[in-house]
Amino acid sequence: MAEKSILVEIVTPVRKVFSDKCNAFFAPGALGYFEILFNHAPYIVTLQIGEIKIVKGNEVKHFSTSGGYCEVLENHIIILAETAEASSEIDLERAIRSKERAEKRLKERKPDIDVERAKASLLRAINRIRVAERGR
Repeated sequence: MAEKSILVEIVTPVRKVFSDKCNAFFAPGALGYFEILFNHAPYIVTLQIGEIKIVKGNEVKHFSTSGGYCEVLENHIIILAETAEASSEIDLERAIRSKERAEKRLKERKPDIDVERAKASLLRAINRIRVAERGR
């Protein structure tokens, strides 16, 4: 990899999901998607549910995240994510079932259902499905 690269590390409470150099990095920030390139200014941002995209040469890697934090400092990006999965690791059938369960909960609107939790579950499932399909 050329000198003009950025080290990216994606870490969850359970494991290190990714660690490698890249040319460009895209992630879902609190105010929308953002891009990081070589020599970016120091930056800290909250991440939302969405897709992390890492570009290294002609290769693009896709990751699903449910949120967390991103720190950029001296061409080093550290993602502390609640959850993160490479597109190749996502169990598509499980994500589809999760989406269906969340949709059912929201449609039924039973009194014991936590609506906000069901909405968040639906968003995570939709994101995992989208990222899984991109990486195939």
